[in-house]
Amino acid sequence: MTRIRFADVTFPAANAPREYEVAARLRRFLTNYRIRTGSSENTHLLSDRDRDRIDRHAQAFLLARDRKSGMGHLDKRDREKLSALRLGAELRGIQSEHEADVVASVIHQEMPWMAAATERVWQEMRASVRRGDPAPRLSPVLLLGPPGIGKSHWARLLAEQLRVPTCMVDATNEPASFSIVGSQRGWSSTGPGRPLQTILATSVANPIVVIDEVEKAGSAEGQSGTSYSLSQALLPLLERSTATSWTCPYFRVQFDMSWVNWVLTANTLGGLPRPFLSRVPPLEMPALSLEHLLGFAER
Repeated sequence: MTRIRFADVTFPAANAPREYEVAARLRRFLTNYRIRTGSSENTHLLSDRDRDRIDRHAQAFLLARDRKSGMGHLDKRDREKLSALRLGAELRGIQSEHEADVVASVIHQEMPWMAAATERVWQEMRASVRRGDPAPRLSPVLLLGPPGIGKSHWARLLAEQLRVPTCMVDATNEPASFSIVGSQRGWSSTGPGRPLQTILATSVANPIVVIDEVEKAGSAEGQSGTSYSLSQALLPLLERSTATSWTCPYFRVQFDMSWVNWVLTANTLGGLPRPFLSRVPPLEMPALSLEHLLGFAER
C-alpha cells in the first residue's frame, strides 16, 4: 500500500497541546518562576490580570501554529474534516501486468460490447505497471453512445475490480460544476465537491469519478452574473499538471487530485465545447445487439 501527501497542509502532532493545556503550562511556569526568584509570600499567586495575559498568549500561540499549518483560515469543524488526511491518502493499485490482464478479462467477459473502453484501460494499466506507478494512471475517458448500454455500469465494474471507491455525479440533476469542484462560502450550497468528499471519507486518493450525461449539464450563475459551467470547472482537474496542485474553492487548500480517474458518459456531443473535448476525446460505444443482451442475461 502506498500513501501520498494529498493535502498541502501541515498537521500538528497528534499529541500537540490544546489551548487549555498551553495556558496551564504558562500558569505553572509563572508561578514557579515567582517562587524561585524568592518573591514575598503571596506575590507568586496569579491575579486576574495574569490569567488574562496568559490566555491571550495561549491563543496567539495556537493561531501562529495554525497559520504555519496552512489551515489558519479554517474553522475548527473544517480542520477536523481535513484531519482524516493526517497520514496522507492511500493509492490502491495493481501489482503486475498479469493482474491488469485479469481485471480487463473480468470486465470484458461481463460487458464485451464495451471492448474499446476496456482495451484502453487495460493497455494503460499495463503501462502503469511497467513504469512502476504506485497506482494505475488512467486517462480521462468520455464514453459516447446511446442510452441503456451500461456506460455507468462499466465504470462501477472497473472501480470494483480495482478496489477503489466510486463517486457518481448525475449532471442532469444538480449544478454539476459545484458538485465536482465545490463552492466558495457565500453560496447556499457551500461545501467541497463530491470527489473530494469521497477522498475525505475513504482516505483513498484514486477513486473513479463518474459523471453521467455530461452533455446535459447546466451552468450555475453567481450574484455577479459570472457563469460556472461543468466543462470549465473540469479543465484543471483533467490536466495532470494542474490537478497535482488543485485549489479547492471551499477549503482554499491545495490537493493532489492527479490520481483521480475520470469516466464521463454522453449520449451526444451536442453542447460540449472544443477545449473540453480536446482533453477528453470521445470513445464511441456501439448499441447493444440481441446477442449481447442474451449473453448478459445468461451471465
